[in-house]
Amino acid sequence: MPRIRRIIAGVSGSSRGLPALRWAADLARAYEAELFPVHAWVPPCAAWTGHQFPSEHLCREWEDEAAQRLARALELAFGGYPRGLRARPAIVEGSPGEILVWAACRPDDLLVIGTGRRAAVSRLWHGRVSRYCLAHARCPVIAIPPPALELAARQRIPGPGAAAPAIDPAAWPSVLRAGGHGWTGWRRRPGRRR
Repeated sequence: MPRIRRIIAGVSGSSRGLPALRWAADLARAYEAELFPVHAWVPPCAAWTGHQFPSEHLCREWEDEAAQRLARALELAFGGYPRGLRARPAIVEGSPGEILVWAACRPDDLLVIGTGRRAAVSRLWHGRVSRYCLAHARCPVIAIPPPALELAARQRIPGPGAAAPAIDPAAWPSVLRAGGHGWTGWRRRPGRRR
């Protein structure tokens, strides 16, 4: 296997992609490689319904929003531009899977992507970027799973009469630091009137 010179990291702008971005930065340091955080964006579908040929101003606005999402991801992952690394963040218009495979085109590249479940609507629109990359990439691919906190949040809450899981009090500070917000709303029980 050739020496790794470039590490391309897919940046989705979601919390699911942050561990992959951090892994990519650690690998870039270890291999003394160049880091390319890439955010691929597609125009919002609601905007395309009325604009077959959008104006230059509208395209620039969408591109600025994509640049802000990439900057926010770098801020959340590293506290700003990654220090001590040769990094070239990039935003590219197009399908995320295709763009990442296109960007990681050399044999000395390494593609790092985040994996995990998306909401059903998001899956329909974006497809499975990680599956696309794993199936079509011409270089090694590392797929990083979502953080343990996100996986734990997806688990179902037991119904009435079921034994509640034991809560470890030592875990609370880490949950709060990770951004746990607790109960945020009220939900009516089915069949109950106000």
